[in-house]
Amino acid sequence: MTRCFFFSITETKNWYHRHRFTKCGLRSTITDLNDGTTVHCWVPKNPLHSKPNLLLIHGIGANALWQWGDSIATLVPHFNLYVPDLIFFGDSFTTNPDRTEWFQAQCLIRVMEANSVGKLSLVGLSYGGFVGYSMAALCPDMVEKVVVCCAGVCVEEKDFKDGLLRVSDLEEAIAILVPQKPEKLKQLVGYSFFRPPPMRLMPSCLLNDFIESMCLDHIDEKRELIRTIPKGRKLSDLPKIHQRTMILWGEHDEVFPLELGHRLKRHLGDNATLVIIKNAGHAFNSEEPKEFLDHLVSFLLYS
Repeated sequence: MTRCFFFSITETKNWYHRHRFTKCGLRSTITDLNDGTTVHCWVPKNPLHSKPNLLLIHGIGANALWQWGDSIATLVPHFNLYVPDLIFFGDSFTTNPDRTEWFQAQCLIRVMEANSVGKLSLVGLSYGGFVGYSMAALCPDMVEKVVVCCAGVCVEEKDFKDGLLRVSDLEEAIAILVPQKPEKLKQLVGYSFFRPPPMRLMPSCLLNDFIESMCLDHIDEKRELIRTIPKGRKLSDLPKIHQRTMILWGEHDEVFPLELGHRLKRHLGDNATLVIIKNAGHAFNSEEPKEFLDHLVSFLLYS
């Protein structure tokens, strides 16, 4: 792949995010779960008992650094932050063949236990919402409040056949979510943003630079993570979590349509609040960052 410059712009941004995480008082750790699984997680250098613990879980299209790099400075004054890379992202890996969000959740629970975190709230974006929801169901004594962001945890296998999702062909969705060519990366950005940047003007060398730095590790494993999501999935099998839950959704989400946010609200009942971010898509955390963070802090600290 050809780069536009003699250096990688993507790797330069990676360095910038790592610097920001460190400057905000976080340190990089690797937890060996002694079963063929290692999990990378950013943790507080000096956690304070006066602050609540908050776990931030990224989605498929990012890792811990890229998903949360622009949010850390706002959140760290209020919370002890724990920011992991999910399995097969960043520096997290497993030899275990399990590709379900339940396995990802079990790994994060063990990482939190290894860091002596007894209680926490969590925020899960997109696929991270699947993992966070599973954590809340598996470990209700640990998880206090839950924020599910544009995560179609209520999606059913039949929704793909019935045309609820804009990209109903699972293999086509995988090609977009794990892009290997510039045109697929352009499609990913187009589906994620209500007001996408002008990707047609973006040189292919810049897109290739991002793909080379971010999208070439564990390709088959990431594809299997996505294939596993809808397999045999039924709403009737989804457990109801009992923690106070905020459901955040972009009004014009084209990855997981807003109907799935309403469906999750109906599933959870009065225990959940649905907040719709106007004039935003799936990536509302990037399109409306101030509104996103204001909702997080208000719900987690004051509701």
